[in-house]
Amino acid sequence: MMHSSGTTGAGSGAGLLSPPGGGHDSGYLYRITIIAAIGGFLFGYDLSLISGAIIFLQKEFALTPFWTGMVTGSAILGCPFGPLCGMWLADVKGRKWSLLLAALLFMISAVGSALAPSVWQIILWRFVGGMGVGLASTVSPMYIAEISPAALRGRMVIINQLAIVIGLSMAVVVAYFLSFGGHWRWMFFSQAIPIVGLFGGLFFVPNSPRWLAMMNRDAEALDVLNRINTPEQSEQELRAIKQELGEESGGFAELLRPGILKAVIIGLVLMVFSQINGVNMILLYTPSLFMEAGITDAPDAILNSVIIDGWITICTVIAFWLTSKFGRRPILIAGALGMGVGHLLMYANFAFQLPMQMTLLAMIVATGAFTLTLAPLSWVVVSELYPTRIRGKAMSIATCAMFTASFITVNLFPVLTNWFSAHFGSAGGTFLIFFGICLAGGLFVWKWIPETKDKTLEEIGGFWLHDSDRAERPFVENELVANPNA
Repeated sequence: MMHSSGTTGAGSGAGLLSPPGGGHDSGYLYRITIIAAIGGFLFGYDLSLISGAIIFLQKEFALTPFWTGMVTGSAILGCPFGPLCGMWLADVKGRKWSLLLAALLFMISAVGSALAPSVWQIILWRFVGGMGVGLASTVSPMYIAEISPAALRGRMVIINQLAIVIGLSMAVVVAYFLSFGGHWRWMFFSQAIPIVGLFGGLFFVPNSPRWLAMMNRDAEALDVLNRINTPEQSEQELRAIKQELGEESGGFAELLRPGILKAVIIGLVLMVFSQINGVNMILLYTPSLFMEAGITDAPDAILNSVIIDGWITICTVIAFWLTSKFGRRPILIAGALGMGVGHLLMYANFAFQLPMQMTLLAMIVATGAFTLTLAPLSWVVVSELYPTRIRGKAMSIATCAMFTASFITVNLFPVLTNWFSAHFGSAGGTFLIFFGICLAGGLFVWKWIPETKDKTLEEIGGFWLHDSDRAERPFVENELVANPNA
């Protein structure tokens, strides 16, 4: 079952980031992708920054485990509301203007959190920033997927994931230098610099050609496609886009069509799994976990986190190669198994009080498996899984569910570790729970997720639109690969 898809298109011949075949301005694609990916950078930066600041917030405000979870998860609590807004905004106003709103929410959060005099206000302003995170995390990969050729789509969307990882790493570096003296307010305010970059850059990127076609602005859509493809390829792609749009209503009722509903459920479960597998908790609480493992100085705990952040950056770059060589399914299955092994090692470290170096090894295994596979591929799959007219709604539902699950997990994690420590003398039991979740996630991928590598968005969307006739039959894992237009 764990086989790769064919090696056509992106998987063969050209280099890792080779331009789309026939395109006459490949740099244009990369430039607009990088600008859109600043939204991903802010996603990672905003959510990671709290891991350094929370150490000082705990001391300054005498936070209990419950309130530690509330402050840490306050941004994540706001995240589901961003996709709910994006469900309407991305379709009516477009992907580009949705990203501009996300940038505005980021700026309000950065300034508000930096100036907040109380825990309640920190929670409030980070909630606002979470709305920006939720909106950007929905729209950035959607925009990149819609503007990228099929052969490069996976790797272009992974640029957004790379930006997230760079944001995670930069937040740790900034937190480290500002930790001397406990300057947690400046940690929050530091977000303003990339936010200004996103604001300015978005005025130089076009609207998504698929959104333009959906708005019947075909000439503008063709102009954008012509910047990336040859005129012949652009006209052929626009015809395919219009044909698929003609088969959709775009209303909420369409989400309940048997084939579409199956795709919505698959995307929702995949995105929830990407948050409850446990590795995100390791990333969010890395300094705290190092301190529990024996490091007593807060700056040293943050500095050791840089090792993990550097590692996940390397893994994300390697993911470009993995995506070009192998199918989505085998990568996701291997990742689930690898994360499970990492959690078993984390359990052993806590249960048997192994040296701090073993904790670092366990973190490297778990975070490496996550950032090589599920972290980038979950966004790739969910951004390419749905037909055009309902892509905004379906991605918003999946992302909203993802952040809701993430908020619950973030708040339960310190409570669970505290409970296991009190009753069993070790927090290791928490990682056994995550081990079970990873095994279940791998089984779900093997059973339900089709292979989408090197298929156009219209081929994938057409598969679900025409799946109504097959809705009562068991899901065939390779049906999309073998017969995408059935």
